[in-house]
Amino acid sequence: MKRLLLACAALASLPSVVSAQPRLQPPAPPPINYVDDRNWLCLPGRETDVCTAPLPTTALNTNGYGSVGRSSPAADPPVDCFYVYPTVSRDPGFNSDMDVSEERAAALAQFARFHEVCRTFAPIYRQVTLTALVPAMLGQDITANFEIAYQGVRNAFRQFIASRSNGRPFVLIGHSQGSIHLQRLIREEIEGTPLARRLVSAIIPGFNTIVPEGRDVGGTFQSTPLCRRWGQTGCVVTWVSFRAESPPPAQAMFGRADFNSFGPPAPAGMTVACTNPATLARGPAPLDSYFPAAVPAQQGAEPVTWSSEGAPPTPWLRAEGLVSGECVNDGPLGYLAIRVNADPADVRTDRIPGDVYLLGRIAPGWGLHIIDMSVAQGDLIRLVQDQSEAFCRTNP
Repeated sequence: MKRLLLACAALASLPSVVSAQPRLQPPAPPPINYVDDRNWLCLPGRETDVCTAPLPTTALNTNGYGSVGRSSPAADPPVDCFYVYPTVSRDPGFNSDMDVSEERAAALAQFARFHEVCRTFAPIYRQVTLTALVPAMLGQDITANFEIAYQGVRNAFRQFIASRSNGRPFVLIGHSQGSIHLQRLIREEIEGTPLARRLVSAIIPGFNTIVPEGRDVGGTFQSTPLCRRWGQTGCVVTWVSFRAESPPPAQAMFGRADFNSFGPPAPAGMTVACTNPATLARGPAPLDSYFPAAVPAQQGAEPVTWSSEGAPPTPWLRAEGLVSGECVNDGPLGYLAIRVNADPADVRTDRIPGDVYLLGRIAPGWGLHIIDMSVAQGDLIRLVQDQSEAFCRTNP
């Protein structure tokens, strides 16, 4: 997680170092061979795998550090999880190579803990890099680079379906760029096909999913609705996180259907979809969060002291109810409003990390993008467990 946060911080500093000159792109690389296990970050059954590693975790309670536990893979889970990691590569080109470092850290932070409820699959793909994003936001066309990245995700998914999943139900999980590719994958490979009957759910936070105001389907997806109740399957869980006191401003990177950094805005009458990962309902709810204990410094950011007791005893912290989330939809705005449940008698921190900093200052249009997954990871694991059981009951 530390390297993931550093990579996200690096994105915020790129405008000061990226040349304004166009960069020539090499010819499209050859297709990735996903029959080869080496082209997967996570596969079931490996002795050493980022997604099978135990995660030592300490409970961060109101009265201090509590019990210590370690996650462990489920013995025989009924569903598979297919994960696409976010934009983390610092490679100098506009598409990453196949040597992973930041990518491994992302999978460890966002996806590995799902091994408690599903078999874990995560392909390596030639993602659009951090290097490419600032030129793209300044108007440079990187459509071809996104196509290279998507083709890898699509080919990996096809190989997963053809040879690895063996007809089992599956959950799609992504964040940020990973969610962009999974949105397209759902539209082009799943909706209107027999695979739609195997989709347990898609968890795709960190990028705008568009729906008509007051509706749960339409816009980004034509037949895959938002998840609105526990036990519902074949649906989408999506949100972008912002501090409740700092909603998406005009021209925000996320949270507004009336602005798009990479293309035209959505038509009038659309909003950014939000499903509260704790309840799937619209009201506020406490969240079950898993945070990294070590938060790297960013220029301008104050350090986080998790507890007045001192440094955490493990690399990961579980904080139940430290923060709450509530979906807000107001015209084109749609986001998960995050509040810290501060209490003078609570020894836990009254501050959480997650902001993106640009030249020493918070970039308000990014919200709490860095912790979209962390802030509700415990809720998401329970949700996948519940949806898996519901799916198996209705599809014996």
